[in-house]
Amino acid sequence: MGRPAIPLPEGLEGDAAVTVLWRPGCPFCALLLRRLERTGLAFDRVDIWDEPDAAAWVRAHADGNETVPTVRIAGADPGLAVALVNPTATHVLDTVARIAPGSLPAGSGHQAGAPGPLPVLSTLVARARLRLRLGLRGRRGRGRGPGAPR
Repeated sequence: MGRPAIPLPEGLEGDAAVTVLWRPGCPFCALLLRRLERTGLAFDRVDIWDEPDAAAWVRAHADGNETVPTVRIAGADPGLAVALVNPTATHVLDTVARIAPGSLPAGSGHQAGAPGPLPVLSTLVARARLRLRLGLRGRRGRGRGPGAPR
């Protein structure tokens, strides 16, 4: 769920139901933006370093911190707008499906609560297969290898 959102400051409101407030150099922002772009969801971006009012809006929703990405989702009723602090793309899509279902990309088939792909699991499986193929066993990183003196 998200927190009820106050309206965005004048001039920051875009055409899309979803607004992502971000800052350059933030790896969490880059990840979320990339994943949202892949879904085809229309959204606006606001750089909080370029817009001091946007930074103040983020602080109002993130307990006084400038935690980004912070996402505002608003549907037809602005009173139901919510703010999500550091959400996943799936969380954003679930909330859009609930608040502004008309904003979902055509053919996405996304519905609130619908299970999404399991990228973490598939990544772990791919890494395990690669390690087996390369003959790597044991712990990763530093440490003793098999047969190393103690």
